[in-house]
Amino acid sequence: MTLRDSLSCYFVMGSTNCTDDPRKVLRDALSAGVTMFQFREKGESCLTGIEAVNLAADLHAICKKYRVPFIVNDNIDLALEIEADGVHIGQEDGDAVEIRKRMGSRILGISAHSLTEANAAIKAGADYLGVGPMYPTITKNDTRPVSGPILIEELKTNGIHLPIVGIGGINANNATEVLHAGAEGVAVISCISSSRDPKSSVRNLKTVIQEAGK
Repeated sequence: MTLRDSLSCYFVMGSTNCTDDPRKVLRDALSAGVTMFQFREKGESCLTGIEAVNLAADLHAICKKYRVPFIVNDNIDLALEIEADGVHIGQEDGDAVEIRKRMGSRILGISAHSLTEANAAIKAGADYLGVGPMYPTITKNDTRPVSGPILIEELKTNGIHLPIVGIGGINANNATEVLHAGAEGVAVISCISSSRDPKSSVRNLKTVIQEAGK
């Protein structure tokens, strides 16, 4: 599976996003068709130290069984320690050029909120761009203003060729707009992690993604 294909149904989660055991949530999501996973352990009461490392290692092992890329949010040391498939960083998470060097050939995703940031990410060696927030979200309290799918259209119109995944408030009811704007995929958190039936939520999302031709 190519990176573009892997981005189509991208699940982002940490222990603070789940009411159930995150290992079970991830297994359910992967069994229903999630194509990439990002470990994002942030927020109040998030795990730290060895507990965070152990959870990351467990989730990584689950992803390996399903042959799905395992990405770590921000924490480069953790990603290298457990030999993750890559990292995703925001605009405030360090020097992207140096992080690219540290990660070697592993996947590097960078968040971009404008054409200027997108071009800088490409120059730094990003493999894909995370663009958003597409819609209002309560999962992150440090988000930028909502950009909407129009930002993805702007990036594509201005020659951004790198794969783009939309993130922020996306679910099966609005994912089509993001994909039609030009995104290769959608990244979701709560619509899967907070669902009483993660498998069903993933299947509904996958149906929308497939209908959009992704």
